[in-house]
Amino acid sequence: MELVPIAHFHSLFASKFGIPKQSGLVKELDGKIVFEPRFRNADALRGIEGFDFLWLIWEFSANRGKAVSPVVRPPLLGGNTRMGVFATRSPFRPNALGLSSVRLSRVELDTEQGPVLHVLGGDLMDGTPIYDIKPYIVYADSHPEARSGFVDHAAIHRLQVVIPPTFAARLAPDLLIVLRKTLELDPRPHYQNDPLKVYGMPFAGMDIHFRVCNDILTVIEE
Repeated sequence: MELVPIAHFHSLFASKFGIPKQSGLVKELDGKIVFEPRFRNADALRGIEGFDFLWLIWEFSANRGKAVSPVVRPPLLGGNTRMGVFATRSPFRPNALGLSSVRLSRVELDTEQGPVLHVLGGDLMDGTPIYDIKPYIVYADSHPEARSGFVDHAAIHRLQVVIPPTFAARLAPDLLIVLRKTLELDPRPHYQNDPLKVYGMPFAGMDIHFRVCNDILTVIEE
């Protein structure tokens, strides 16, 4: 079986650092799906506007090297506990395929880039190859009473975020909301906790620098 990208994802994140670790955690995060020339056919999207959510099958294209370990260290468990790779959503897998559920916000069928899908809540880096798109179907895909393994006992920890007013003024209000909610999720590697270390990540064409001390993340103006 040969996989070829049908589209590429475009988002505010030029690198994998800082991207929410699951889809839907930042519901306002905007992205768009631009199809490859051979798949720019509006007929392939006929009826898609009737669905609120889509499944994206994509590639962890920023990973370097082959995943060889049968166990990984999920960030949700602090980065120290090892779990089986197939019991996690780790990007380090035998086949570097990701699965995300995103909200379809609107469909443009006639643009210079062909049909374009605008989605919310994605956890994909800018330029990520997409191999397939499938509609989310409630009766088949929703299992509200299902157990979620170790995830059920490891609540998502959010930081308090401080953004200086002069820095905040440089961002449009919608981008400021997305940045704040992204930083609340703590982009740092979970094994690092140096209050003096300055971290940096690209976001919406800007370089965001910050420190974290006592669960307070402060954006630094540079």
